[in-house]
Amino acid sequence: MTDAEDRKPQSDEARSTFMPPAGVVAPADDESSTTSEFALPTGLAAPKTTGTESETTSEFAVPDGLDVAPPQPHETEGSAFTPPSTYSAKQPPAAFTPASGIPLVSLARDVPWQDRMRTMLRMPVTERPAPEPVQRHDEAGPAVPRVLDLTLRIGELLLAGGEGAEDVEAAMFAVCRSYGLDRCEPNVTFTLLSISHQPSLVDDPVTASRTVRRRSPDYTRLAAVYRLVDDLSDDETHVSLEEAYRRLAEIRRNRHPYPGWVLTGASGLLAGAASVLVGGGFLVFVAAAVGAMLGDRLAWLCAGRGLPEFYQFTVAAMPPAAIGVTLTLAHADVKASAVITGGLFALLPGRALVAGVQDGLTGFYITASARLLEVLYFFVGIVAGVLTVLYFGVQLGAKLNPDAALGVSERPVWQIAASMLLSLTFAILLQQERSTVAMVTLNGGVAWVVYGAMYYAGDISPVASTAVAAGVVGLFGQLLSRYRFASALPYTTAAIGPLLPGSATYFGLLGIAQNEVDSGLVYLTQAVALAMAIAIGVNLGSEISRMFLRIGSAEKRRAAKRTRGF
Repeated sequence: MTDAEDRKPQSDEARSTFMPPAGVVAPADDESSTTSEFALPTGLAAPKTTGTESETTSEFAVPDGLDVAPPQPHETEGSAFTPPSTYSAKQPPAAFTPASGIPLVSLARDVPWQDRMRTMLRMPVTERPAPEPVQRHDEAGPAVPRVLDLTLRIGELLLAGGEGAEDVEAAMFAVCRSYGLDRCEPNVTFTLLSISHQPSLVDDPVTASRTVRRRSPDYTRLAAVYRLVDDLSDDETHVSLEEAYRRLAEIRRNRHPYPGWVLTGASGLLAGAASVLVGGGFLVFVAAAVGAMLGDRLAWLCAGRGLPEFYQFTVAAMPPAAIGVTLTLAHADVKASAVITGGLFALLPGRALVAGVQDGLTGFYITASARLLEVLYFFVGIVAGVLTVLYFGVQLGAKLNPDAALGVSERPVWQIAASMLLSLTFAILLQQERSTVAMVTLNGGVAWVVYGAMYYAGDISPVASTAVAAGVVGLFGQLLSRYRFASALPYTTAAIGPLLPGSATYFGLLGIAQNEVDSGLVYLTQAVALAMAIAIGVNLGSEISRMFLRIGSAEKRRAAKRTRGF
């Protein structure tokens, strides 16, 4: 081959893919330059081992003839199961499982199921004990979708009845574990319930949800649902899935224990009793009762027409205010402020407020925000109705005196009787069982005695007195519910009726209607403080009652750290 032919450029087909381009000098190598992808780079070598040549070598072994320096100590790469260099067997870190193992967490069986399920919900998922199914009648157990559907239907009734989010989750968790579903996670918000079940780490989860669109406070139905969940959680009572569905359908079909005319009369008596609490006489009692019954009938009429609850509260607040303004224009020797205040007592959403604050204190912030926003809308509706009447009354020359709030007379016997009557009628409006009405009436009387002793006799601030009295209500209500293994709502909601800030709300609205905005805002701020004191007091009383009840071993108290980042 001539020199000209050597200098002639070759075609692309004649050039190998692995041939280095022109101008790049490849390292000289006697053997083929093609190496395995598992070969060690130049400069590295594995430590030499002793043995015969007949030993089997791995495909990752270093070929003979390579002389590589051993790796540095800090670059040593060990197995995934090798402890780190900082690990000491004498002083192992807390992250490693101790030699004695992790203590088994068990739940006491002689406590209410609410406490057991609430304790488990506050535990991390990895620390929850295995379920002890009591309703499974065969090895396979019921179908998972049907159990989840039953759980959602029970949770819907509880949430629609006004139960707190944590108690609803505890009931749903109890139903699932009763049928042997261990890996269940219920989730409750203001209008949506969902639950997810994952049989194992390799199986697909099953998730179901349900929407709560209507809320009706029926504590008779609520108590029946609690009895069903209690039977499902009982070791000695075996309720099949079909039987649970049948009982749930009966609960839904049950009629309210009190007819409509009884509810209207109860709202009138509630307003009359509230007017006596703030210093009214017999004429004020009758006027407040008539105004509240008219407002109740108008609200029923608006509900039948399909108007939202905001307008129902607005319309219901107008008749008591109109009667109070009319008596003032007629120069009747009555306290018009007591008439209007009594009408407001029948409308204030006390239970929704307590439930909202309770959800916030237990870590359900989304549900708490939604409940408090609902309370705010209802309160704005009441304000709109009362302010409309008061504005026209002031324009017509009605002499409404805001200083009348300072003239409340101290009549212990009459006020205690009025507080008990208010709690009784409030319980009827909440559709409570007849067996619980007497206890909640007594609880309301005790609450007013505590409030009166601190506020009137002890000259303590009304906010502190209200908080202590509400704490007593929550404590007694929780103890009574534990005694009957039922919900605490029927024993606490109606009992806080005498403590609701009806008078502070009225005088705040009156100050705004008379262009005394500063004075009105002071009263409204006091009303908000009293409402918060009621809610916090009820929740604190309930938690104190749980502290003195045996809930199991001491290890489970760490479950209360759920909202602290643990």
